[in-house]
This record gives sequence, structure tokens and C-alpha cells, in this order.
Amino acid sequence: MGDRVASVRFGHYAVPLAHPVSDAKVATGRQRPLSQIDVLTCEITTDDGLEGLGFSYTTRAGCRAQFAHAKEVGEILLGRDPSDIGRLYDGLLWAGASVGRSGVATQALAAVDVALWDLKAKRAGLPLAKLLGSYRDSVRTYNTSGGYLQAPVEEVKERARQSLSEGIGGIKIKVGQPDTREDLRRLTAVREHLGDDVPLMVDANQQWDRATALRFGRAVEELGLVWIEEPLDAYDAEGHAQLAAALGTPIATGEMLSSVPDLVRLIDLRAVGFLQPDVPRVGGITPYLKVAALADHAQLQVALHFVMEIHVHLAAAYPRESWVEHIEWLSPLFEERLEIEGGRMRVPDRPGLGLSLAAAAGAWRLDQVEFGAVAGRESDPGEFGAVAGREPDPGEFGEVAGRRSDRGEFGEVAGGRSGRVEFRADAG
Repeated sequence: MGDRVASVRFGHYAVPLAHPVSDAKVATGRQRPLSQIDVLTCEITTDDGLEGLGFSYTTRAGCRAQFAHAKEVGEILLGRDPSDIGRLYDGLLWAGASVGRSGVATQALAAVDVALWDLKAKRAGLPLAKLLGSYRDSVRTYNTSGGYLQAPVEEVKERARQSLSEGIGGIKIKVGQPDTREDLRRLTAVREHLGDDVPLMVDANQQWDRATALRFGRAVEELGLVWIEEPLDAYDAEGHAQLAAALGTPIATGEMLSSVPDLVRLIDLRAVGFLQPDVPRVGGITPYLKVAALADHAQLQVALHFVMEIHVHLAAAYPRESWVEHIEWLSPLFEERLEIEGGRMRVPDRPGLGLSLAAAAGAWRLDQVEFGAVAGRESDPGEFGAVAGREPDPGEFGEVAGRRSDRGEFGEVAGGRSGRVEFRADAG
């Protein structure tokens, strides 16, 4: 019969940044400074004792919605074969079909999907990159966290120097301010500081119109940028295609898109030189692999956005040499650290993602729910929705035994039947 999912635990963590940061969305008044990253974790344990860890995230709003969606659909994993990732993903999509296949719903599923892939790689005794079929043992990396707009240009230059001294290979700085002359001043100062040989990128965070983006792109052609990132609204695929055709500097975008069709549109229109999928945002590794296959067929490079802890594996398994973004904000959440040397980030040699939650992470946990582990019973291998040896209710997909899930406080077990325990904390 094989191994089965015995328990599933979701957690909501608020990981504080050392200092708030501001990009062009703050400079234009559209958002407030970023002070924390909210993370949805998923921990899956099997009857054989294997464990998988996955996570998704949000900046500013959204993680409570992810957590709520995960609570509603997560219980259907109990008793299933965790190696059937495609089948499980399809079932989770159908469980929440009424809220669509993009955005919050699939971002919640991303944590589950990543945990299943982590578990599968651990079962094989391989790093995730090698399970997927790696092309290299390290990937090019560039730093972004030192280049935000709240920092004076002298601080940006110093942070860039520090990043390079730590082995990071490239530098990205933020642009997109209301006054593009200030962007050009900062960018020119950083290029002069770094010299011509250091890979340099810029990111406008969607704050330009088409005319402004074209003027800026032409003005910086001589600076030899690796790419201009998110010059336009993330959903303006046609505008990005026009820029890509008009400029010598490659265009990069895609990080904000949360469905496979949205990313495929960029590929079909030849709108990018560097496609920038974000695995948690697009719904997990399973949908990302569909995008990656099409991007490679179109001979595109990828530059995976944020969550380097996941993306180092996927970049290593992409046929073309890729970039991974170095942002250290999630590092305190995990016990392990990634190794960087000679401009490259090494793929961990530990099985799976090679990650475990840090002991200190509990201080940032805002909420938690667990299915299965406290029920004191064997998981049932029946169809989706069949839990604890009971037949599934013929009503809505994933609703169990004709009852709604219990929302009791700490230690109360879902009416004594479902194996769900919820933990809540207002702080810490």
C-alpha cells in the first residue's frame, strides 16, 4: 500500500526585517514601507516518519487569507500517498475551485506543494535539485536587499561593496522614483563605484508608463545593465513586448504573476529576456515546472524572484544558466544557511530543500493548525475527503463526514473526531 500522509501542520509566521525598506511603490505613495515578511509553512509527516517542509509568503497583506484557505483544504491530504504530487495538487485545486486557480488560493497550495517535493527528495536521499535533474552545483547570484530607495546612495554603494566581498556576483538597485533624474543619478554613481565588470540590474517595481520606461531604457543603454526589471505594470504583457523590441537592454518581469497562463503570455509575446517566476506566487513547484519547460523551449533565461532557499534548487535544474536573487530576510526562519562563493550560490547537499525551521522561529508564530497527528488513529487511504475511516460526505469536495471543521482554541480537537488542533497567538 505504500507510505501515507499521517499529519499536516500549517503555521503563520511574521518574520521582522532588521530595518524597514522602501521601493518605488512606496515612493509613489502606493504602499507603505515593508517591515516584515509573513510566511505560511506546511509540515507534512508520513506513517513511515518522513517529513516534508514547504512555505509560501506575502509582503504586507494576504498571509492570513492563505492560512485560512490552507486550513479549509489541507485535511484532504490525510491518508494519501505523498508521492502522488500531481494527483494531490489537482485534488487541492478542485477543493477550492470556486475561488479560482490563481492568487491567494494557489499561493496557499504552494506551501503544500513545496513540502511534498521536499519530502519526495528526502525519500530519495537527494537534494531537490538532483531529484529534478540538476545541470550545475551552483548558480549565479545577485543581491537586492542593499539597494532599496530609503538608503542614501553612499549606503547603497557600501552595501554593494560588502555584498561583493561576501562572494555575491551581482548587484541590483531600485529605481522608479517620481523624478527619473534622481534614479539616473543614483544608478550612475553605483555603476562608477562598481566599475564596468560587475553585473548590475535595476528594478522599477511597475511604476513607469510606457513612454517613461522607453526614455529611461534608452538613457541607460551605455551603462551595460544585465536587465531592467518590472518597468511597467506586471500585467502589461504587450507593453513589455514593445520595450523588449525597442531596447538593447533585456527586460525582466513575471514575479507578480500568480498563474501559469499569465507567465506563458510573456513567453508567447517575447516580452522578456529574463523570465522571473516566483514559486510561492505561481502556486508551487508543480506549476513552475510547466512554465520552466516553455521558457526553455523559447530559449529564455530565468531569474527566479526572492525565496532563494527554494529557488537555488530550481535554478540549478534549469537547462540555461540562471540567476537567483539573494535577499536574506527569511534566513532567521531556518537553521541552515546557504553557501556563497565566487559570485555563485551553492546548492545544498542535504536531502530535499535542506531546510529545517529554527528553534527561534516560534517567537514569530501567529497561528498554527494541525491535522491528523493528535487523532490517535491510522490514516485512511480512501479517496479525497475520506478521513479517519469514514466515507466522504457527498456534498462539497473536501468536506468531511457531513460536518464543518471545528474552530476551537488551543488543544481542542475538532469535535474529538477530525484530528485538528489549532494554536493561536496574538504576539510571539
